[in-house]
Amino acid sequence: MVVIRMRRAGSKKRPFFRVVVTDSRAARDSSFVEILGHYNPRTKPAVVKIDRERVDYWIKCGAQPSDSVRTLLARHLTPEPAAATPVAPVAQ
Repeated sequence: MVVIRMRRAGSKKRPFFRVVVTDSRAARDSSFVEILGHYNPRTKPAVVKIDRERVDYWIKCGAQPSDSVRTLLARHLTPEPAAATPVAPVAQ
């Protein structure tokens, strides 16, 4: 089965994650099929750069996102509702 999950990078005590497509049987930091983006939780606010088109493509192909990736996509890549713009009264 093909999965979308995070692959740890960065040095000791300074994690940095790549969001990758890989085989579910592969080890966390081993081979992968494609890098979809990256996530840096150490910055304020956290930096999330993920190619949404490629994620959608892989999900259509049957790839299952991990729980962490599913949460990451929901929190950071879901468009926020537009703020209500006040309507100016029409003078007659």
